[in-house]
Amino acid sequence: MKIFTKDQIYAGDELTAKKQNISATDLMERAGIEIFNWLHRRMQGAQVPIHVFCGIGNNGGDGLVVARHLITHGYNVHTYVVNCSTKRSKDFLINYDRIKNVTKEWPTLLDCKEDFPAINENDIIVDAVFGIGINRPVGEWVKGLFNHFKDSKAYTLSVDVPSGLHTDQVPSDPETVVSASHTLSFQTPKLVFFLPETANYTEQWEVLDIGLDPGYLVETQTEAELIGKNEVLPLYKPREKFSHKGTFGHSLIIGGSYGKIGAVTLASKAALVSGAGKVTAYLPKCGYTILQSSLPEAMVITDANEEYLTNITFDITPTVIGIGVGMGTEERTIKAFTKFLKTTKTPLVIDADAINCLAKSKETLKLLPAFSVLTPHPKELERLIGKWSDDFDKLKKTKAFSKKYNVIIVLKGANTITVYKEKLFVNTTGNPGLATAGTGDVLTGVLTGLISQGYEPLIAAIFGVYLHGRAADVIIEDFGYQSLTASDVINGIAGAYLDLFSPPEPQETNPTQEDETSKSNDKGQRKK
Repeated sequence: MKIFTKDQIYAGDELTAKKQNISATDLMERAGIEIFNWLHRRMQGAQVPIHVFCGIGNNGGDGLVVARHLITHGYNVHTYVVNCSTKRSKDFLINYDRIKNVTKEWPTLLDCKEDFPAINENDIIVDAVFGIGINRPVGEWVKGLFNHFKDSKAYTLSVDVPSGLHTDQVPSDPETVVSASHTLSFQTPKLVFFLPETANYTEQWEVLDIGLDPGYLVETQTEAELIGKNEVLPLYKPREKFSHKGTFGHSLIIGGSYGKIGAVTLASKAALVSGAGKVTAYLPKCGYTILQSSLPEAMVITDANEEYLTNITFDITPTVIGIGVGMGTEERTIKAFTKFLKTTKTPLVIDADAINCLAKSKETLKLLPAFSVLTPHPKELERLIGKWSDDFDKLKKTKAFSKKYNVIIVLKGANTITVYKEKLFVNTTGNPGLATAGTGDVLTGVLTGLISQGYEPLIAAIFGVYLHGRAADVIIEDFGYQSLTASDVINGIAGAYLDLFSPPEPQETNPTQEDETSKSNDKGQRKK
C-alpha cells in the first residue's frame, strides 16, 4: 500500500473532482459519510453521547458532515465549532449551513475563552479540529481542550489524523496533539503512524476508501510504501520440482567471539530455515564444538584464534555472506574485517559488530559492495550517520547515507523501515515479543538465506523483514510476549511461509465488530 504525502493527497482530491465531475464539497460529503458509516455500523443506534468537535477548515467540514448524518439518524449528538480564527474554508461554511437545516440545536461556537464542554468517560469524542493541512501553532486554549479530551478518558475518534499532528514533522509539544483511540485516515495511512516519536498519538488506525481516482492512486509514485501480506506475496519465489541444494545457494555466516557463539548459531539456523541450500559458519576456534553439536546441518570453518576473529580467509565460494553477529570489535578483528572488505565482491548482510567496525573506521565504508544490506539497531545507526534531531531527520540522514554508499539500510524497530536511497518500505508485522536478545541475529540469517536463494538484496530485505516479524506473530499465541525467545522466532519461520498462502479469515457478520480486513496498528508493536 502506498503512503501518500499531504501534497499528493491534495493533488488526488483535485484530480478526482475534475475527472469525476464533482465538487470539492461533494468529495467532502463522501468522506464524511464514510466516517459516519464506520460509526453507524458499530453503534447501531446506541444513545451514547457523541461530541463532535470541528475546526473551521476542511477537516472541520468533514466533522460537520459526520455530525449531520448522526443527527438525521437519531443519535445523541453535541456539535462544537472551535472558533479561534476568522479564516473559515468555503466547504466548512457550506456544511455549517447544511447542519443548521437538520436540527434546532445548532453547533455550539467555542470562542476559545470559555470553559470546556463537559465530557464523561463513557461518551465518544469525534476529533475533526485540524487535518493534514495544519499550518500554524496550536493555541493555549486549544491545547487545553486536547488535554480535556485526554483527561475525560472518553473514546476519541480522529478524522484523517489526530488534530495537531503534522504529517511531516515531530510535534515540539506533545500536549498540542490529540491522543486518539482510533484514527480513520482517508485513502492512505500517514507516515507519522509508524515513526517512534509520532505513532503514539493514535492507538489504532484504519484507512477509509473515499473514492479518489484509481488511475492517480496506481500511477503516482510515492516515497513510502506499507508492506503487508499483499505486497510480499508477489515477491515469493516458488521452488521447482527438479531443484537441489545448489539451486538455493551457499550462505556464509561470519562472526562470533568467546561467549557470543550463540549469535552465529541463531543466524546460521535462520539462514537454513529461511531456505538457503547450504550454510557454513566462520567463527573462532572456541565455537567449533558448539556449532557442530547444536546445528548439525551447518558446516564450520574456524579462525586460527581461539577467542575472536583475526584473519577472515576461506576456500569456499559463498553466494552471500552475513557478517558481524557476536563478532566483537577487537583491534585485530577490525583489521581482519577491513582486509576482508578489500577483497570481497560477494553480496553482504552486515549486522551488529560489523557495523560497529565500520563506524570505528569509516574509510572502510567506501569498500562496501553495492547493494550491501546493513541492519543496525538505533545506537549502531547513530554511530554510522551521526545524531539526529528527530525521526524525520533520522530518515533524511539514512536516505543520504544509503544514496552515498549505494547500500540498503534496515532500520529495526516497532515498524521496521527498509531504506534504499529515496525509498522507504514500512513493515507491518511483528510484536513486542521480539524485544529480546538474539532476534536481530535471526533477522540477519533470514536476509542472508533469502539472498542465497536468488532474491535481489532489496527484495530480500523487504521480504525478510516481513517474514521475520510474521514468524513472531504466528507463534506468539503459544508463548506470550514475555516468554518468546529468538529460537522460537526461528521455529515460527515455517508458519510465516505457510501463512503467505493461507486463505483470509471469514468476515465477522456482526456489524458492531471490527472489520477483519481493516488496516490497523497495535500500539504495542515490536522493538528489537
